[in-house]
Amino acid sequence: MLNTQKTLKNLENSIIKYMLFADIAIMILSFFLVDEPIPFIVGLVFGSAVSALNFKELAVTLKRAVTMPPAKAQTFATTKYFLRYIVTAVVIFVSIVAPYINVIGTIVGLIMIKFIILATNLFNDKHYYQNIFKRKEDEPSGR
Repeated sequence: MLNTQKTLKNLENSIIKYMLFADIAIMILSFFLVDEPIPFIVGLVFGSAVSALNFKELAVTLKRAVTMPPAKAQTFATTKYFLRYIVTAVVIFVSIVAPYINVIGTIVGLIMIKFIILATNLFNDKHYYQNIFKRKEDEPSGR
């Protein structure tokens, strides 16, 4: 059990690290692609920070929920789910209202972790690519 927790913690930390690397790359690109890069970068950092905190909170929620009875776990997880969405809505609202935060940068930061999770799982699964490129003729026939 302890080894599994360590593995999950390492996975969480590596996803956060990948997100930081992606943020740095986007920050560098923003100086070339965006008219006003500083508000965009502030929005990106703001959205990414909240996204990382939501990701960590989700991990804590799931760890706690699996130790609860099913009915209590469902209520607990649902409550935390809505709280994370309220936090996200507040973050988007603040980025809309504040003139020094770019809304697009904030949204990119908020969804960045989702792309990182998809990309890390997509590129780590070799069987996924084998299944994509497998031809019908290569499959064993059931006859």
